[in-house]
This record gives sequence, structure tokens and C-alpha cells, in this order.
Amino acid sequence: MFGRPRDRWDHGPVSTAENPQASQPEPGATPVTPEDQPLSSRNENRSQRPDSEAFKAFMAGSWAPTDTALPEKAPVADFAAQRRRAISEQFPGERLVIPAGPLKVRSNDTDYRFRPHSGFAHLTGLGLDHEPDAVLVMEPVGEGTGDDGGHHTATLYFRELAGRDSSEFYANARYGEFWIGPRLSRAQVSSLLALETADLDGLETAVTKDAGVPQIGGISIRLLREVDLNADALVDTSRINTGVDLEKADALDAKLAEALSELRLIKDSWEIEQLQAAVDATVNGFHEVVRQLPRAISHPRGERVVEGAFFTRAREEGNDLGYDTIAASGNNATVLHWIRNNGRVSAGDLLLLDAGVEAESLYTADVTRTLPVNGTYSEVQRRIYSAVLEAADAAFAAARPGGKFRDIHTAAVTVLAERLNDWGLLPVPLEEVLAPEGQQHRRWMPHGTSHHLGMDVHDCAQARRELYLDGVLTEGMVFTIEPGLYFKNEDLSVPEEYRGIGVRIEDDILMTKDGPVNLSGALPRDPEDVEAWMAGIYSPTGE
Repeated sequence: MFGRPRDRWDHGPVSTAENPQASQPEPGATPVTPEDQPLSSRNENRSQRPDSEAFKAFMAGSWAPTDTALPEKAPVADFAAQRRRAISEQFPGERLVIPAGPLKVRSNDTDYRFRPHSGFAHLTGLGLDHEPDAVLVMEPVGEGTGDDGGHHTATLYFRELAGRDSSEFYANARYGEFWIGPRLSRAQVSSLLALETADLDGLETAVTKDAGVPQIGGISIRLLREVDLNADALVDTSRINTGVDLEKADALDAKLAEALSELRLIKDSWEIEQLQAAVDATVNGFHEVVRQLPRAISHPRGERVVEGAFFTRAREEGNDLGYDTIAASGNNATVLHWIRNNGRVSAGDLLLLDAGVEAESLYTADVTRTLPVNGTYSEVQRRIYSAVLEAADAAFAAARPGGKFRDIHTAAVTVLAERLNDWGLLPVPLEEVLAPEGQQHRRWMPHGTSHHLGMDVHDCAQARRELYLDGVLTEGMVFTIEPGLYFKNEDLSVPEEYRGIGVRIEDDILMTKDGPVNLSGALPRDPEDVEAWMAGIYSPTGE
């Protein structure tokens, strides 16, 4: 990996003073000692980049013209405009600042692949790795005179890449086109999203102009906080300079984050298409994992083989993983968020695979299946698996339009308690277990049964309790159903035959006016169907 300068806001070319090659002494000159070199430039010591005037002159010309053709308006553009209109209705007269976020450092001078904040992506329609540091500003205007009859005009501020005649083109490893590839121009982004664009250099003025206390004529700012520390600092400095109460302003910001989260509780038709595409790619990833199981069995870190097989599909068919894959075999399946994935995959074990592909639009699937590694469930494995499947089916039946979101969980855990009682595992009678002051059955399923799904795998997380946990199931909601049972090796409260078995079954559910639809229903769930599906893909002996 080549080096990247760490100075995020210094968007100009790497200067001669900071270029280690340029700082090499001429023959006979006094050598440069380590103490003379700025610490900030030492990451470049290995780069040996050319810096001669002849090189610069040659690099400045003989490039093909940049493609300036304007793309057609993206299908998401009108949906994003409707979302901005909905947010505009909630905050008339206030300036709204929604950052995409910066690049994030993975290690020293290397960054993670960029992913914008979901609130920003939802309001703009920009997915993939477009425009780190971009900020959407919704400027208040007269009531009903803004975009689409709203109360704001929206402008996307971002930093356009310098032209090929600029030294930044080849000298800036974090932002230069020679290093990271081309990006759309402001005009192209505007055409694609039907959204006004402006240069990032104008952001400070756009955010701080006339800002202040509304009671004395200033414009109140609401910021999506903790996304971009530079944006936080810019807004906080403006507030301090204009006498705004910071504690009260923080509460206003929290309401914006809440509103952006709640806006995603109901998915529009475009979002549902994206979620189905993510689920379909995820199903293909599960097929690939089953195909690779013989290799996983033979490998000392078979869980990594499973993880890698799914990741390959995620990158081939989508943007990335929606979250770190859980590839848990044997007792590791009883660890709810097992992502080390460094264990063996043994033929007699169950493999719990919890994985999701993130589409290029950033919508993600979240699916779990628990598979018999040798292709056939044992009697005890089938007993536990069937109980979890029964709980999932009960939760699906409870998910009806007009019902409560919490009803899904209640239906699932009630079935699990009944089966645990049938097996003689409960320490007290079933009635006591199901009482609020009981709940001993939750020892073997301490997590919830359902969560909203969308751009974030745990979507709408800042929504109010009354709209989430206590919310009414409504057409357009997308959520998971994922009951499980987990009997750890070290759990002495259960018979030995149960120990080391973890089972979870998770599907992605769309609520329609007629009831729930299983978006991941193409992936087998019934134990007999799972066994037949696996038999059609591979032989555990590799034959």
C-alpha cells in the first residue's frame, strides 16, 4: 500500500518542503539529520516521489480530456428529494447540517474504504465511496418556497478533484485522481441527484452565515453530530461566538438525529428494491459457503474459509459486507457476536452463519442459518433447531399490520420457554418463567428477536421507544426475525448432550398491507429442506 498524507484539510499538493526526495541534500551539502525532518512528513520517507521541475512540466500535459458528460438522473434522486422534504417539514426556519463524514484511519497512513453516514446517504442518495468530507446543508427559506414546496433549499458541498494539469492530480495520495481514481464533478453530481452542489471551500460561510440566537434575529443550526469532528468544531465555534446556549443546542441536534433515524422506519419502494437485491446477493453468498465447506473442514481455521467465501460474494455482487460476518462452528456458535472466526469447522458440528451483503446503495441484508457441517442434523441438533424454527414461525405469525413491534419478540420467546419446559430444563414452573419477574428461560436466549433493517444493519437506532419497541407494525417496515438457543460447553444447568450447540435462524421481513413477506425465504429453513439443499451442492467428504 502506498503512503497517504494524513493532513485531511490540506488539500493542496505535497510541497517540496514535505517531499522527502526533494529534501535530499545536494552532493557535498550538509546531510539532513532525522531531527531536521518534520514528524508529519516522515510517513513519506519510503515514497521517493519525483519533484523536479522537468517532471512537473511533463506531468502537466498530454492527458486525454476529462469526461464531462452529464449522467441521467438516478432513480433514487426523486426519493431522496421526498425524504429531504419530509425533514424540511419538521424543522422550518432552521439550518440543517448533515455531514457525510471523513475518511477513517485504519492503521497509521492507511484508511478504511469510505462509507458515508447513513443519514447523509439517505437524504442525498449518494452511496458507495463517494465524497468523503461532503456536507449537505439545508438552508431555511420562506414557508413553501423551497425545494419541492418545502421550507429549505438543499446544497451538497464537496471537494471536486483538481484537474490533471494540477500537481494535486499526482502528488496528493489521499485525494489525487492518479492515486484514488476519478470522481464525478460538481455538475455531474448535480445532474445525477437533481441536487444543487457547491465547493467545499464555501462550507464555513454557508454554515455560519447569520447564525445565532433566533430570538435576536439569528438562524438556529441543527447539526448531525459526531459524524465529522471538523463540522462539530465549526458549528460549536459559531455557537460560542454568537451566544448560543451549547447545552440547549445539543438537545436540538439530538432531535435532528432522532428525526433522521425515524424517517427510515418506513421504507419507500426504491429502498425495498435495494433490500431485496442485498438479500438475493446474500443468498448467493450462503450457497458459496456450502460449496466451500469441504475445504473449510480440512483447514485448521475453517471458520476463516467460511468468512472468506461469503466475503468474496459480497464484494462481487455488492459493495461490501453489511457487518462483520459471524462464522461460528461448534461452541463458538454460542457466542452471540463471534467475529474472530479462527476456529475449526468439524464435520459433526453445527455452523452458525450470520452474514449480510451491503448493496452499492448501502442497504444491507442480515440473514442467519445454522447448518449441519456434515449435511445432516443429529437427533439433538434437530430437536433444538426445530424449536428455534417453531419460535421463528410464531414470531412471523404475530407480525401483523397494526400489531406491536414487541409482539414479535413475545411470541418467539414464549415458544422457546415452552420447549425448554418440555425438555425439563427450566428451574421453575413455566408460569413463573413467563412472568416479568421470572424470565429464567432467557439464559439461553438473552438477545431480542427483532430489529429494523435498512442502511444500518440495526437501522433506526435513534428512534424513540414509542415508535420502535412500542411502535405499531406498519406497511413499509423492514425488520428481522431471529430467535435462537445457545447452550454453552460450560453450562452445567443443561445435560451434556445439549452443550456446545448454538442455533439461530434469522430472516428479513417486509411488512405489507396484507401481512409480512419473507424477503429471504429463498434460503431453506426447514431442517429437511436445509439437508436437501446442502446435499445438492456438496459432499462433506469432498466426493
